Amino acid sequence: AVVSTQSTGDNQGNISKSVADVISLYITLCDKLQMDMRAKDELYTDLKCLADVLDRMSSLPPDFEGKMKVYFWVKELDKLSAAETLSDDQVRQMVFDLESSREAFVRTLG
Repeated sequence: AVVSTQSTGDNQGNISKSVADVISLYITLCDKLQMDMRAKDELYTDLKCLADVLDRMSSLPPDFEGKMKVYFWVKELDKLSAAETLSDDQVRQMVFDLESSREAFVRTLG
């Protein structure tokens, strides 16, 4: 019984850390875009990390809209070289997608 309680505590700790990481990455990415940081090398690492953390969260459904939007932007940035930048329209759409994705994520938390 002690082991299962320990395990549950560990899982809760991991979930709490994942939630904090996800929220932090959403905010960081939106801040970067609003500060006119739009090159692949300025955005990709945080975006890929966000995708990875969302992917590890078993509490989210596989078709969670937030994951789909983040995956879309990872694929879009995959097409660019490190120095290439997103257009004004792409930046506007990415900010919109990240903000709506973050809101959807928060709604899953209850």
